[in-house]
Amino acid sequence: MVAEALAKALEDDKAEDLLFIDLDGKSSLADFMIIASGRSGRHVAALADHLSHTVKKLTGRPANVEGMPNADWVLIDTGDVIVHLFRPEVREFYNLEKIWASDTSAHRATQH
Repeated sequence: MVAEALAKALEDDKAEDLLFIDLDGKSSLADFMIIASGRSGRHVAALADHLSHTVKKLTGRPANVEGMPNADWVLIDTGDVIVHLFRPEVREFYNLEKIWASDTSAHRATQH
């Protein structure tokens, strides 16, 4: 599954606080959402760059990537999976977990 492969790639690249959210019944935009943090803007940009290459290898299609110039919040849309990469303070400010995650739909990526 693409979502699990992307979560594994983020773990390998030392992304922090990975959250894996099943969007079934919540949104028609995608099947899964992954939220993760990088330690700095440079780390977020490196995570996003590597992940976009991983998406191309897995799916044969380029991912849509938004937010690279500042790398405070980078969104990667693969079609089936939406990945949000944040600097920690930006992640805390927007708090997407509160909006999208419920006890039954979200789990830390390392638990699957």
